[in-house]
Amino acid sequence: MAWHEWPLILFTVLSQTAVGAFLVLGCVTLSGKLSQDEDTRLHRNMFFLWVLMGLGLMASIMHLGSPFRAFNALNRVGSSWLSNEIFASSVFFAAGGFYWLLKVMKKGSEGVHKSLLLISMLVGVGFMYAMIKVYLINTVPTWNSAYTPLMFVLTMTISGLFFAHTLLVGTKHKHRDLDNTLPTFAAIALAISLIVTISQMIELSHISSAIVAASDLIPNMMTLQILRIGLLFAGFALMFAPRLISSKPSLPMMLLSFGCVLISELINRGVFYGLHMSIGM
Repeated sequence: MAWHEWPLILFTVLSQTAVGAFLVLGCVTLSGKLSQDEDTRLHRNMFFLWVLMGLGLMASIMHLGSPFRAFNALNRVGSSWLSNEIFASSVFFAAGGFYWLLKVMKKGSEGVHKSLLLISMLVGVGFMYAMIKVYLINTVPTWNSAYTPLMFVLTMTISGLFFAHTLLVGTKHKHRDLDNTLPTFAAIALAISLIVTISQMIELSHISSAIVAASDLIPNMMTLQILRIGLLFAGFALMFAPRLISSKPSLPMMLLSFGCVLISELINRGVFYGLHMSIGM
């Protein structure tokens, strides 16, 4: 585990969670399912989404060591994926935050709100794309594969779904179809995550350099993966349980569910950074 990379672990997981939740809640908002009161309560709860995104950005600045380094990195926007990532994260935070502020303060027309929401969602997708490209490095074989984009997209999807569902439950909405649909999507994402994890573990056994084998980089890999998957399924069980007894999910249960998933994703990202290895000069 590469816990010394904790600022990057926090930045990537928290920002992916925030973007994923924003995309889910944006789709719910655009669907028109929510009443005016439900929509108002949801956007008030979205304050916590921007807190999460803000914490992620603060962690990224701590990794750079100084806010001035972040500004200097912006000089290479368009030619460096790291610069593109920093730029896109800032634009997403600004555009999405401005949209949220207008909704909460009830300023602007519905057309302006929808336009800003769609723009912010597109910027969020662009931010995720830039983040993925940062880690597709030719000299790092354990990162330069399809597993990196799969892992990042799965974190965005799984953690984002759980966080979005938690915020929706906090609005006390009356749409049972949302409480049924989101766990269904979560189940599909968890199944894909399990398949990707097993496939990656097999792939790692075939990667090595002149110095070390990829499978030896993290001695307790199996234990960590079992813990991670256990937390994922514990979170899903808490999310899915109300469907089995035909009741509405409670906020404390969803908070615990999201907590399990978030810790699971943090462990997974620590494993990801622990798998860093270089080949060549």
